Amino acid sequence: MKTTQIVLASRPKGVPTVDNFRFEQLELPDTQAGEVRLKPMYYSVDPYMRGRMNDVKSYAPPYKIDKPIYGMVVANVTESKSDKFKSGDTVVGQLPWQQQITADSGLLKLIDKNVGSPSYYLDVLGMTGLTAYFGLIHICKPKAGETVVVSGAAGAVGLVVGQIAKIHGCRVVGIAGSDEKIKLLVKKYGFDKAINYKIHTDMENRVADACPSGVDIYFDNVGGEISDAVLGNLNVHARIALCGQISLYNCTEIPMGPRLQPILLTKSALMQGFLVSDYKTSFPEGMTQLAKWLKDDKLKGSETIFHGFDQLPAAFIGLFSGENTGKMMVEA
Repeated sequence: MKTTQIVLASRPKGVPTVDNFRFEQLELPDTQAGEVRLKPMYYSVDPYMRGRMNDVKSYAPPYKIDKPIYGMVVANVTESKSDKFKSGDTVVGQLPWQQQITADSGLLKLIDKNVGSPSYYLDVLGMTGLTAYFGLIHICKPKAGETVVVSGAAGAVGLVVGQIAKIHGCRVVGIAGSDEKIKLLVKKYGFDKAINYKIHTDMENRVADACPSGVDIYFDNVGGEISDAVLGNLNVHARIALCGQISLYNCTEIPMGPRLQPILLTKSALMQGFLVSDYKTSFPEGMTQLAKWLKDDKLKGSETIFHGFDQLPAAFIGLFSGENTGKMMVEA
């Protein structure tokens, strides 16, 4: 059986373009013992994948030139030679960008179809939700009445962070890049205030206006000048979860910014970077709590969905111009 895959054709310089991807035909290997045949339903596209396109050592190995891109995929089992899954099951796992996939069943997790849409397992019930949960709860330890600022607030992780902070009784201020997203944060997702960074040059003052009692918790998804503005408004004993730096991922030179150490020192503040995989042994805890909040209607998902396998490069590139609200994914 032939199928189509998307490979990394060349390493991007700056913002990725469609020329960095190539569609190829390949012969799908027969299913062996312990393997399953999959038909993908949803493909995740995520900012961290940009780092894997560089040939540098990091927490995840770089993609190889002329080899398929990998990411989280929700798929249906169409054939099984594994005791773990049967035909008709829906699974999720780190899989290649292919229209049909033969995979080791040990790489996959069964989805509970009774808990939300299958797409939620790339969103609030997947790595997105777990990242928000562990970064906010385990690192920042929110307390009722504290002020939480979230950058990239209309993105996949940011939306979940803001909602969890509200569940814990915090005052939540989001930073996003359009008036439409600002309205959505406040009216649909319960943020107390939101700031459109694209129309303001005095962001430090804007953050101060939105946070008259200062900033107790900063969940940083973007880095750069936005984070500089927030850090200037920290309270004593503030906590910062360093989750993403999307504003810097496509930089071809290392930008200079304020020196952070004096701010952290004088504010007795904690800044901690993290990967969701740091909390792998605690995933059941996070999944149980996220599913409960979802069932109790305290937590909402939000998805921007491109349609068609051929739209994967465009959807990925769209992450860097803010085309998504919530989780960006592609429906097969």
